[in-house]
Amino acid sequence: MAASIKADIAGVKSTVKREIGKKAKLITKKEENDIVPKKEAKIDRSRSCPYLDTINRSVLDFDFEKLCSISLSHINVYACMVCGKYFQGRGNNTHAYTHSVFEGHHVFLNLQTQKFYCLPDNYQIIDSSLDDIIYVLNPTFSDTMIRKLDKNPKLSRAYDGTTYLPGIVGLNNIKSNDYCNVVLQSLSHVGPLRNYFLKEENYKMIKRPPGDIAFLLVQRFGELIRKLWNPCNFKAHVSPHEMLQAVVLCSKKKFQITEQGDPIDFLSWFLNAMHSALNGTKKINSSIISKTFRGKMLVYSRKMPNLDLSESEKAKLLLEEEYQEQIYDMPWLYLTCDLPPPPLYPDESRENIIPQVPFANLLSKFNGVTEKEYKTHKDSTMKRFQLTRLPQFIIIYFKRFNKNYFVLEKNPTIVNFPIKNIDFGDLLSAETRAQHKHTTYDLAANIIHDGEPGKGKGSYRCHVLHKGQNKWYEMQDLHVADILPQMITLSESYIQIFEVRKDIPNPMYKPSSDKDMEDHMEGSDGDQGGADNPKPDVIVVEAADAPDDGVIIIDDPATSATEVSGKPDQVQTETVAPVEQN
Repeated sequence: MAASIKADIAGVKSTVKREIGKKAKLITKKEENDIVPKKEAKIDRSRSCPYLDTINRSVLDFDFEKLCSISLSHINVYACMVCGKYFQGRGNNTHAYTHSVFEGHHVFLNLQTQKFYCLPDNYQIIDSSLDDIIYVLNPTFSDTMIRKLDKNPKLSRAYDGTTYLPGIVGLNNIKSNDYCNVVLQSLSHVGPLRNYFLKEENYKMIKRPPGDIAFLLVQRFGELIRKLWNPCNFKAHVSPHEMLQAVVLCSKKKFQITEQGDPIDFLSWFLNAMHSALNGTKKINSSIISKTFRGKMLVYSRKMPNLDLSESEKAKLLLEEEYQEQIYDMPWLYLTCDLPPPPLYPDESRENIIPQVPFANLLSKFNGVTEKEYKTHKDSTMKRFQLTRLPQFIIIYFKRFNKNYFVLEKNPTIVNFPIKNIDFGDLLSAETRAQHKHTTYDLAANIIHDGEPGKGKGSYRCHVLHKGQNKWYEMQDLHVADILPQMITLSESYIQIFEVRKDIPNPMYKPSSDKDMEDHMEGSDGDQGGADNPKPDVIVVEAADAPDDGVIIIDDPATSATEVSGKPDQVQTETVAPVEQN
């Protein structure tokens, strides 16, 4: 009996254990189904790229044209941060992808979007330590930085350890582009022009016709100005390659990198092309070029009878309307000064003495009294010039080269000019001078030609003033050195840029009324054209006499600057009608 009871109790226990085991298994399965597996923490490779230490800043150079080094395409170009070369694409089988696999270079920068990527893994790199590379690629300037440029005497240190002054930076001479370098260096120290192009938003929204390439010149010049004044450059020089490529393209190969040209021809074309690309018109304030450099003058012209005629015939011709004095109101961007001819023979000691001439004697051409004869194969004309408006910056061009039937001759005459406190008000009439608040100017830039005349025989250099240090610097391509002001006047000056001094008032200043003075200084002409009186936008560059017997004019802003050849030393003003398109 007792044995049977024990057996029953053991059976019940085993049954309970089986039931409890079944229930435990069911609970375990249910818990396994309800529990979400724990995921591993995802690593953000964008902010922890292991290849940032492979970046070599010493080989990075963003001055050259943004083209793939293999396909020569300018679309979707990336710069390798390890070797500095440019490659196209980022996806599989692209040039950048292939380069990253074969060379083991992993960090690339999109030159258009300014974003960094790691290849071949193809993820974006986000790291604040790369901001200095972005700033070298596209420098930006705030209003505060721009205001301090002319007051900052501090040197900047490049990545390679060399020191330089922002703005006093050498330009690379690719082959024979020294004539362009001196002009670009001089214009980079024209305050209003520099400040305008340091901020891209000043000209970014200007609308141009579809397919127009002239605006490329504006973009490239703005990029060059920002690189020249960049205080955080990786190197102490800049290559104007992209700028010169735009010059060759927009000038239709008139100005080449491989062939030396004339700085005055380049300067004249460049200012006109920029004025046109910025949608400039005949109004003074229509573009920063016109607002900074454009002045006005009255040209008095009278035709002279032939010397072979008798006195009675001359007197009869002088009564005709054709031989009466005519007056033209003309704008100008620079003034041409004629140098006196050098002596043909040596002096008693058989030495050729270099002649010298005072600067005031050359400027007397524009006082409204001095007359100059302009001869042609048909007749001769007497002209005199009277300045009526002085711009903020005056460009003076000394006519050193004369081309005859045989050779191109250079006039070695030294111009004795003061560097400071030149009063151009002496060239104005009393009425005109009373309308100018400031007539005193200081030299801001000086371009010199050294050597023999002819393409490729001589060289050009320039002197510029750094206002922060109040020192003069001589720049010839990559060579930069400080120079004493006394040495500047001993050189054969070719082009000079003078800046008005606003701290010295004109003692003769007497504005008739606020409105008249505002109209005069702002250049608001009554016949500029408008909705009721439309006119083609034509501006004469140089009213006195053109360097190459021609006048550069600007047609409608939709077209580029063209050269109109004319008779020697004669002024031409032509109204070019818009071309009808079918």
